[in-house]
Amino acid sequence: MSLPSSVLDRDPFGAFCRHTHVALAPTGAGRLDGLTFGLKDLFDIAGHRTGFGSPDWLRTHPPARHTASVATRLLAEGASLVGKTHTEEMAFSLTGENAHYGTPVNPAAPGRVPGGSSSGSAVAVAAGLVDFAIGSDTGGSVRAPASFCGIYGVRPTHARVAIDGACPLAPGFDTVGWFARDAALLSRVGAVLLDEQVPSPEAARDGTRLLLARDAFALARDEVVAALAPAVTRLEALCGAATPVTVSDGVSVAETAGGLRGWFEVFRTLQHGEIRDAHEAWVRDTSPTFGPQIGARFAIVMRTDPADVARMQPVRAAIRAHLDALLADGGVFVLPTVPDIAPLCNLPPDETISVRERALALLCIAGLGGLPQLSMPVATVDGCPVGLSLIGARGRDAQLLALAEAFSAG
Repeated sequence: MSLPSSVLDRDPFGAFCRHTHVALAPTGAGRLDGLTFGLKDLFDIAGHRTGFGSPDWLRTHPPARHTASVATRLLAEGASLVGKTHTEEMAFSLTGENAHYGTPVNPAAPGRVPGGSSSGSAVAVAAGLVDFAIGSDTGGSVRAPASFCGIYGVRPTHARVAIDGACPLAPGFDTVGWFARDAALLSRVGAVLLDEQVPSPEAARDGTRLLLARDAFALARDEVVAALAPAVTRLEALCGAATPVTVSDGVSVAETAGGLRGWFEVFRTLQHGEIRDAHEAWVRDTSPTFGPQIGARFAIVMRTDPADVARMQPVRAAIRAHLDALLADGGVFVLPTVPDIAPLCNLPPDETISVRERALALLCIAGLGGLPQLSMPVATVDGCPVGLSLIGARGRDAQLLALAEAFSAG
């Protein structure tokens, strides 16, 4: 099978990397025959350098010896890799803005950020440049771009999809994720990556208890809550009335006293500790030239106190046990993916920090729990997309894919 003409020639959105471009024909035939995909530029392709959104990372790392298994599996099933997609620097942000390589254009909301750090993958799908794309999600790097760009995106159960051959950010939270423009294709890719047959929409619907996350909706902008309401009603028509729950209730330790905002602080401390462990030596030895916001964030990371990280470990364990209990017997949280529409590009740093922290108070739920989360494009506010999310029990990824199919068909 011959590859299509270079995607670089038909990418006015800046989704694909020029500096690490690579395209590969399928190595086999199967469930993804004839489909094209983009691969976030933190996954390795043998014989090629991985950029990780950083010129200094690109400069200081040799070509990869092995191809990431996520790419190998897709190629073996008949899909064609058309190129590497942009990521934010070190995959460490949520807006999609990269001080070195620029910001991909959000096709659904020009002038607003596409979301990050899987910005290029989300834009490539939203713009119709590929059928689907692979990203990674640590704190929300698939889910936030999916909402901002008006597409489907899924973060699987932690460690459910092998993440070998990927540059690490915080390994205890890092996951492989993927995007598509329709729920059926999201499931088709999921069946390959999860190595599991996705159940029929009817079976998933009948085994689901919807749980409306009140504290998550309380953090969203009023206009977003109103725009998502019809989609919630449609879900209830499929699965039965949702039971309101306060997700952050039931973990009685001082660190979680602030509800989901307190959960975010737990997440941030643990994430920063893992980022420091993963990259402290490279930062010390290389003295990389970070963009202003990433540089400021890494300065904070490098000051993370190991005692604070150790103190948060049992808190995370308590949160995981609490979430597992809530989601037992087919429970699925329903919540806004992020609190608002995509922010404007080039906001002042303090406003960008505010956007990031508000979003992470919602996005940290799945991260702390190691849970699968799927964002569906269901509405618009001020002409911009907003996503509604489903969070399922650990290992119930296929249930979420089937529910999204049922919802999209209904």
